[in-house]
Amino acid sequence: MAYKDKGSQDFKNKTFLSSFEFAVQGLRTVFKEERNMRKHCRVAVLVILLGFFFHLSISEWLWTLLVVFLVIVMEIINTTVENIVDLVTNYHFHPLAKKAKDMAAGAVLFTALLAVVVGSFIFLPKIWLFIVH
Repeated sequence: MAYKDKGSQDFKNKTFLSSFEFAVQGLRTVFKEERNMRKHCRVAVLVILLGFFFHLSISEWLWTLLVVFLVIVMEIINTTVENIVDLVTNYHFHPLAKKAKDMAAGAVLFTALLAVVVGSFIFLPKIWLFIVH
């Protein structure tokens, strides 16, 4: 898609459908090109299957889905930051570019740690009961 001058009305997508198509293409791209996204999605599927196996309550499902989607969203944002930094720096090292990439990766790590904490609160007692019974 060729972008027009920002003052032009043609700069924005004209329909909801075209916006939706671009969003789906973005999801396909990040899934195809980012190894970590594929790992996060595999873990998400495993966690969801465990949720069905352990018959999570509504509130447990809400917390579980919240952290699963937060990790995936943060990975998308991290990938976006990496691509923008690479575009702007033309793949040349710059200390500020490194800082931006490291901070975006840190946000994913921090969110993943939250997911582990929430998952531990929800699943560890259920796993323990499953093992001892």
